[in-house]
Amino acid sequence: MNPDTDTTTQTAPAPSAAGDADARQRQREEARLIRTREAAARKNTASRDGQWAAGDRTPLNPNEEMKASGDPLQVRHRIETLYAKWGFWSIPPGDLRGRFRWWGLYTQRRPGIDGGKTAILEPHQLDDEFFMLRIRSDGGQLSVAQARTIGEISRDLARDTADVSDRQNIQLHWVRIEDVPDIFRRVEEVGLLCAEACGDVPRVILGSPVAGIAKDELIDPTPQIREIIDRYIGSPEFSNLPRKFKTAFTGQPVPDILHEVQDIAFCAVEHPELGIGYDLWVGGGLSVNPFLGKRLGVFVRPEIAHEVWKGVAGIFRDHGYRRLRTRARLKFLVKEWGPEKFLQVLQDDYLGYELPKGPAPRVGTAGDRGDHVGIHQQKDGRWYVGVAPVAGRISGEKLLEIARLAESVGSDRIRLTPLQKIVVLDIPEDRVSDVVNGLRALELESQPGEFHRNVIACTGIEYCKLAIVETKATAREVVKVLDERFPDLDSPISVHVNGCPNSCARVQIADIGFKGQLVLDDETGEQVPGFQVHLGGRLGRGDDNDFGRKIRGHKVTADGMPAYVDRVTRNYLETRQQDEPFADWAFRVDEELIR
Repeated sequence: MNPDTDTTTQTAPAPSAAGDADARQRQREEARLIRTREAAARKNTASRDGQWAAGDRTPLNPNEEMKASGDPLQVRHRIETLYAKWGFWSIPPGDLRGRFRWWGLYTQRRPGIDGGKTAILEPHQLDDEFFMLRIRSDGGQLSVAQARTIGEISRDLARDTADVSDRQNIQLHWVRIEDVPDIFRRVEEVGLLCAEACGDVPRVILGSPVAGIAKDELIDPTPQIREIIDRYIGSPEFSNLPRKFKTAFTGQPVPDILHEVQDIAFCAVEHPELGIGYDLWVGGGLSVNPFLGKRLGVFVRPEIAHEVWKGVAGIFRDHGYRRLRTRARLKFLVKEWGPEKFLQVLQDDYLGYELPKGPAPRVGTAGDRGDHVGIHQQKDGRWYVGVAPVAGRISGEKLLEIARLAESVGSDRIRLTPLQKIVVLDIPEDRVSDVVNGLRALELESQPGEFHRNVIACTGIEYCKLAIVETKATAREVVKVLDERFPDLDSPISVHVNGCPNSCARVQIADIGFKGQLVLDDETGEQVPGFQVHLGGRLGRGDDNDFGRKIRGHKVTADGMPAYVDRVTRNYLETRQQDEPFADWAFRVDEELIR
């Protein structure tokens, strides 16, 4: 049965025109009441931030009211016993746009709504009757059976969609509520989870894609990741945080998990007296107000990593700001407290012991790509191959082929990376070429051009209700044009494309970052899809990192993006100093060279 055509016969009919008008009126009234409550909250709680530790657990905004009314994880029972049987139109707004996120479900954008309507229309006008479903793959780790199961779900129930996100998840689209219980069952039968893939919870845990097999690895963090999942994911103890909480672990001497922009990160180090363990970072994050994480300067033994994680998550739960969603991330608390106070509270109130001082991880350079693309030998003598889907876009059928290919050479391990790449591990030396050629037949290159290799894009207007512009197709066009024009580019230039002012694609830490917005076309004078440009973003600069250089008033249309990247790249190649990375050049040169 074709899922594309079957959905039209099984989905409940839309309301009548009169009923739809009534629904819009109710939505407008509900929105007005919400704005009134928010205004009252701001007026009456100007000196309060909604911190539980301050003794007041009164919900101060609609999101907190929703969570206070019951554990959002409990919505699964209603999904399976009510909504999957009664259909999309049976789902009340509080579950549909709130609690469903705790099980990895977001309503996707209704097709045909242009970016100019994103901030104008009411939520029910943007909603399609289908869902994006996010499947956790903590540490980016998939077995052949797990990859095959996701591929089959995609093929059977999600119109063959499957995107690799930069959080090491797989995202499916066109999912019907009627199919969700079956998807949950199939996912969990192979040891995967959708629980807390979204929502105000501990999200998927990033991990080094080469954990356990890299030649220079200090420690395999997989046991620490597994212990946190087993102890805390899906537990009511942390299912009501102020907002999302992002964790990362790496055992690599040069961190490969973007540790500076995580809420909490554990980076492998070797202590001169205590051996191998982790350096602890907290409070990083991007979005509209980007902050670098702070290094606490302490050494965490592997066996207590889960206790330290619990302590930091507990601080966020109890002291995090809940009054305004715009300040509800851990980074705002860390900025206000500072690392010294944060560490003191962690040790005194949550751990009950002091953590020893420890060394810092090695600082990466422009040559430390960290994407694991290419052909590399493992420490056991076997090989791994990393490939680059363009902006993370694959399909269920491709995932099935990747699983089949891995299994054919005796591998049972596939990894997803924080840079939207895919890695196949444990390949015998005499079968490496078989894997490389098999992946190339799927348009998955282990030796891609520089722009192909270094492009990242968020979901964009195709599916996301927050987006203003298209991203995946735009990124593909940049790759197609620029790799043809610069086939021998000898220095990496990363291009990140984001569909809205948020930063799911991490525009502030790209060589060239594009932040989606509507811009004026110089020729027509009309608003068209376009981007604000960030140049020269890169982690590793510490306090001097201002997340990319912005040129006042400078915007690029979506259609003009390839030409802009071409022009800036040529200027870089013509005026760079010897071995000068693009990010350094972009901060150094006069404005006319980067316009």
